[in-house]
Amino acid sequence: MKFGAALIGISPRFYAEIAQIAEAVGFESIWVPEHLVFPANMPPQYPYSDSGLPPVSAQTPLYDPWAVLGYLACATTTLRLATNVFIAPLRHPLMIARSLATVDRLSGGRVTLGAGVGWLSTEFDAVGVPFRERGARMDEIVPLLRRLWTEPQIEHHGRFYDFDPVCFEPKPIQSRTGGIPIELGGSSPKALERAGRIGDGWIEIGASTYDDLARKLDVIHRARADAGREHLNFEVTSGTWLIEGASAIERAAWMGVTRIIASPPMGPKALTPDEFRSWAEEYASANFG
Repeated sequence: MKFGAALIGISPRFYAEIAQIAEAVGFESIWVPEHLVFPANMPPQYPYSDSGLPPVSAQTPLYDPWAVLGYLACATTTLRLATNVFIAPLRHPLMIARSLATVDRLSGGRVTLGAGVGWLSTEFDAVGVPFRERGARMDEIVPLLRRLWTEPQIEHHGRFYDFDPVCFEPKPIQSRTGGIPIELGGSSPKALERAGRIGDGWIEIGASTYDDLARKLDVIHRARADAGREHLNFEVTSGTWLIEGASAIERAAWMGVTRIIASPPMGPKALTPDEFRSWAEEYASANFG
């Protein structure tokens, strides 16, 4: 089992030190959240709470994830750098590909794209992207990213994105070893099918029970088989809402979970590096094999 740490509840002035602590303690990866903008009045659209409201407010500070991860690339040496999750349909795939390739190069090949289609319609309204098109856009974006990262010249004429032949350089370092991993989040039937059909992994959120998790994994595995991708490496990344303690980790591994993202405790004030270290060391002692 791999263990990631969520970079939440922490002031940006401590990001580098926190990442170094996570790396030293033995975490495999660090995951940054992402939103482009929040509306002044948050609508009750969040799919993972009874109220429909997210665990953040409209005043929550937001930072560009690729600037953050590029910064952390220079502060660490082994930690995988990832997003949980980047709302890809809000951006043009050429821009996404450039950001990922840059962080991949800066980090020596340690970046992972955790991506989702988003849940906040007003965020799409703000940039003029139809909310109902986000799934179809993701279907077009993912294979196009892989082409940009591997092919010497790329021409694309799709439903949403259209450009004549271009050269995209430099290629990511990870292109030599299978490409930048693209793990897809979401829990709807369409999101699960998409993760299996075109993803290199699935980022789980919202499973209420182990049976619920098993049902969602069944959808993913059927989609992988239908797409002829069942022989490829596939990560299953989960939070800790179901998986706490040695027995739970063993059960999750048996079900196919390959990574757990642990979140430090959230409070009214941002964690200090010393507080994060105490939490990280305690979590590692209790859970790392």
